[in-house]
Amino acid sequence: MLETSRLIIRPWSTDDADDLYRYASDSRVSELALWPCHTDVAMSRTVIETYFMTNPDTYAIALKESGEVVGCIGLVPVGDEHYPPLPHEREVGYWIGYPLWNHGYTTEALRELIEYCRQRSDISSLLITTDERNTASQRVAEKCGFKLIGHYNDGRAYRLTL
Repeated sequence: MLETSRLIIRPWSTDDADDLYRYASDSRVSELALWPCHTDVAMSRTVIETYFMTNPDTYAIALKESGEVVGCIGLVPVGDEHYPPLPHEREVGYWIGYPLWNHGYTTEALRELIEYCRQRSDISSLLITTDERNTASQRVAEKCGFKLIGHYNDGRAYRLTL
């Protein structure tokens, strides 16, 4: 578990399905995050069980004040990257619920994940890929020190050396 002044970054639980559905059913989030919009709580529970909980480097972003899960951050499973990684490089993925956009939560979560990754001997750099239209995600990457390294399909790739 990781902690910031406003957030708890922790492993997912099936108890988080209602919170996940609340935000993952919003097409404004899913369209830019490049995954299907959730259609019901059962779909959110399945995503938690089959994708989030099976990847030990995928975390729920919860508000410290309420405990509500409002987003997700973590390392993309090896082999699922959107841009070719360097040796000892991992791709980071993240999203936050629409009502929390432009409040600094994603930047706060990413900074904490970067510090966690700096402690790991198996990671020397991080990669972030974004949809070309996702300027907010690009700003988050840049605020956290990532540099644009290339374009692919309809996206951009950023890298941070640890």
